[in-house]
Amino acid sequence: MNFHEFSEVYPTVTASLRGLTAAMKTAGLEEPLTELIKIRASQINGCAFCVQFHLSTARKLGVAQAKLDLLAAWRDSGVFSARERAALAWAERLTALPHAHITEAERAEAEHALTPEAFAQLCVVIATINAWNRIAVGLGFPPLG
Repeated sequence: MNFHEFSEVYPTVTASLRGLTAAMKTAGLEEPLTELIKIRASQINGCAFCVQFHLSTARKLGVAQAKLDLLAAWRDSGVFSARERAALAWAERLTALPHAHITEAERAEAEHALTPEAFAQLCVVIATINAWNRIAVGLGFPPLG
């Protein structure tokens, strides 16, 4: 099944997930950061469809190519801001949630780098992309060609 077939079979699911994405766009968390988060979670989850889709979106938003090239190794790259590093670390922790519990120190580190509102928005962005990843990987969505 591909994305378009899924959307036709389950239009309310697609609309609901798109609604979460739209809500986050208007909530204030900057779009380039949300795209980096979506790409990183999709890399971790092995979702080629979502990696390709969000790389394309990030490029359209003007995210620096160096950041896109080094995203998988963001900790060692030196091209990400403290805010981006905190958001990426939190995205990795929430994406890996089934494998390890989050510590209070990890939560505090992410909260410290963001406003309470931005932290809440970040959690929704991460949850939404993880839902899309699981749907796309589970159903075998091919990358858009």
